[in-house]
Amino acid sequence: MTFVDTVDLFSPASRRERVVDWQAPGPTAKVAAAMSGMEAMCGIRDGILPPPPFAKLIGLQMAVVEPGRIVMELDPDESLENTIGLLHGATAAALLDTAMGCSITTMLPAGQTSVTLDLKLTFLRPLSVRSGTITAEGRVIKLGRQTSYTEGFVRDGAGKLAVHATATFSMIGGASPK
Repeated sequence: MTFVDTVDLFSPASRRERVVDWQAPGPTAKVAAAMSGMEAMCGIRDGILPPPPFAKLIGLQMAVVEPGRIVMELDPDESLENTIGLLHGATAAALLDTAMGCSITTMLPAGQTSVTLDLKLTFLRPLSVRSGTITAEGRVIKLGRQTSYTEGFVRDGAGKLAVHATATFSMIGGASPK
């Protein structure tokens, strides 16, 4: 007899549920398109604009907005774990992609945005629910007319570096950054 034969892995006692609500992104996107990137990021941070649905889905919150720098926070829960009890690597990737993209946005005029071209992560230590509040920081390295470059860091609740990332973004729409 194996462990699987003796434990009901699908028992009601093991079941979890999480309800996620969000605002439709279309109306927010229209309002934000008329704002500078800094105004839009501050609007999300300050609760004037609703956060994107994806941020609500994983529990990501914008904590710091500065020109060329964003810090996001996440209080992890077991819904983000993989089968070995650690946060799935996609969690860090999502945090970093968001923070680094938003760091570029802080430097853009109304009507301009960026999209990810590549994202490289180096995992230095595992993260789990026990890691405490996780922060993801994105910083602009070079803002360009066609492509921009960023660097990002994920730290655990004790401030220890867990993931380092670099990314390239393609600039789309609007006038060229100055």
